[in-house]
Amino acid sequence: MNRVITFGEIMLRLAPEGYYRFVQAHSYNASYGGSEANAAVSLAGFGVDCAFVTKLPKHEIGQAAVNRLRGTGVDTSLIVRGGERMGIYFLEKGASQRPSKVIYDRAHSAIAGAVESDFDWEKIFQNVNWFHFSGITPAISDNAAGICLSACKAARAKGITVSCDINYRQNLWTRQKAGEVMGKLMEFVDICIANEEDAADVFGIRSPGSDAASGKINYDGYRETAAALVKRFGLKQAAITLRESISADDNNWTAMLCSGNDFFFSKKYAVHIVDRVGGGDSFCAGLIYGNLQGMSPQEGLEFAAAASCLKHSIEGDFNLISVDEVKKLAEGISSGRVQR
Repeated sequence: MNRVITFGEIMLRLAPEGYYRFVQAHSYNASYGGSEANAAVSLAGFGVDCAFVTKLPKHEIGQAAVNRLRGTGVDTSLIVRGGERMGIYFLEKGASQRPSKVIYDRAHSAIAGAVESDFDWEKIFQNVNWFHFSGITPAISDNAAGICLSACKAARAKGITVSCDINYRQNLWTRQKAGEVMGKLMEFVDICIANEEDAADVFGIRSPGSDAASGKINYDGYRETAAALVKRFGLKQAAITLRESISADDNNWTAMLCSGNDFFFSKKYAVHIVDRVGGGDSFCAGLIYGNLQGMSPQEGLEFAAAASCLKHSIEGDFNLISVDEVKKLAEGISSGRVQR
């Protein structure tokens, strides 16, 4: 049976009602999310045995996050308890030509202050065949980066497949430090996922003729980007999500995969966005699921792209979607008609 471990930070998400701006807000909706936690929830929803590993305070807010994860089917038994606070992020939803905005309040969180001895990777990786993390986690603190490296080394020693979503966040660290730290971690990665900006920001690998800020995408250029990632780090696969941003409300969404010497592109979806946070995480989960199920590269990519497309229709970080729903969309059932 497949078992997946994801490692990272889960945060309290506070968002004004609807499309109110921060300066208009009199109340905030509270939920939970974070890159690797989001991926774990997606995988659990697909029926995969998945555990999320992190460190959370013992107080009620930390317990509420554990309860929320447990309620989605994620194994929370390996979560370490301690520290004084959870990270928080504030989300202001964009609309039309006004972009969404995120403000972090995550310094000195429990996971940022975690130490190597908090995590027994020999125990955590028992009967595990996949480990997933994102570039957000080593950006949290030097301690977290060291823990990530130890986890990757332990996974490689056990023959566990390692996947990483580059997920560069300029508010957390510089491009230079990201390149240095991620370069060391990528030595242990088998499957890399990035968006149209990550490879350039972190590794200086640029896609000719593309401009992410304007939404312009050059598909031939992304073939070169993916191939360069595979070659530099000896990857089995490199996937790139391609977002053509028409406005904050409407995007075109597709993805590509480099597997060996072959390149694959998914269908393109015209997405009207309800909530875009977690879109990349749901893509990662879909790609992991496709690999675990033995899907062909094209099938796995289509599954991942469809899963991510559906996430854009769901409020909150978590992609609460079933395998059947993803497969129907991947097969072309996309009218949105009522199902009775």
